Amino acid sequence: MAVVKDHFSEYLDEAAKEDVVITRHGRPAGVLVGFRTEDDWFDYRLENDPAFLKRIERARQSLRTGQGVPWPDIEPQAAGCEQVSDKPRRKPPTTHR
Repeated sequence: MAVVKDHFSEYLDEAAKEDVVITRHGRPAGVLVGFRTEDDWFDYRLENDPAFLKRIERARQSLRTGQGVPWPDIEPQAAGCEQVSDKPRRKPPTTHR
C-alpha cells in the first residue's frame, strides 16, 4: 500500500490513458479509472447513472415500437436549433475604427 501512496499521481496519469486494475493478494479487487478532461468525467457519470440508463432504454423501446418521431419531422426552431441551410454562410462585415 505504501508504494501506491508514494506514486498515486503516476497511477492517476496512467489511469487517464487506460483503466488500472488494483489487486489484493494477486486477485483483482478494484479498478482505478482516470479522466483526461471534465467532459470524460461527465460522460462516465452518465454512462453509470441508473436513472439515465433507464431513460435511454425507455426511449429505445418507444422507437422499437414505432412511437418515435422521424428526424425530418422535427422542427429545428421548435427544438431550439438553428435552421440548417445548404447555402454557405456569409461572413459578418468587419468594422474598422
